Amino acid sequence: MNPSSRPLALVTGASSGIGADLARELAKDGHDLVLAARRVDKMQTLAEELKALGAAATVIAADLSQPGGAARLVAELEARALTIDVLVNNAGLGDNQVFHQEDQKRIGEMLQVNVVALTELTRLMLPGMVARRRGGVLLVASTAAFQPGPQMAVYCATKAYVLSLGEAIRYELRGTGIVVSVLCPGATTTEFSRVANTDGMALFKNPMVQRMTSAEVARQGYAAYKAGRGVLITGWFNKVGAFSTRIVPRSAVTALSASLLKRG
Repeated sequence: MNPSSRPLALVTGASSGIGADLARELAKDGHDLVLAARRVDKMQTLAEELKALGAAATVIAADLSQPGGAARLVAELEARALTIDVLVNNAGLGDNQVFHQEDQKRIGEMLQVNVVALTELTRLMLPGMVARRRGGVLLVASTAAFQPGPQMAVYCATKAYVLSLGEAIRYELRGTGIVVSVLCPGATTTEFSRVANTDGMALFKNPMVQRMTSAEVARQGYAAYKAGRGVLITGWFNKVGAFSTRIVPRSAVTALSASLLKRG
């Protein structure tokens, strides 16, 4: 059992960016936290900050880019007798490169983190939530989920998977008391851009595109989850773009996506 009467939330990719800010939102709303990522030092600093908000925070080093990473994380939770009430699948990897030149290791890591680990964690956590008839899952996808992404083909495909998975299991879990929400942010100021080699993309030079802060994305995303919404697309430009993919010919959508994701 959890040592506190407060609900306990697990946030993956919690060392920075949207994950860290979602942890802050959860703490402010009365949750204790389990922070999971590779960079322990940054999570320990965040844990001290969360304590000032009245939240207990447990830090667990987890590398979800490696096979079996999700199962090892769940085993660690079980060893510590920590019962998760809210799962925030935030960890994600991206890369900007044409597919035939993409590093095979990087492709494998993207698939492992964005698809395999996310799926395994969700599958391992949900049975307990359903049995207790309470809990929730927040999946962090992207506006990349709504169209093919030349230059980021694998990343966009993985986020389309996350969106589809979230919508499907949300439907399956009707009447169980479990909330499933999918957060789809667009351009956001985080370390992701540097790591994914996306800072030079045309998307970020478009005057119509305004990068949101990770704090604002987290605030909107958590509010949508609390309200029980199924999918939240942050930002008016992103909402228009996602809707347009339903009515614009697929070839045109792909060509536009290619122009926005091109670096140079």
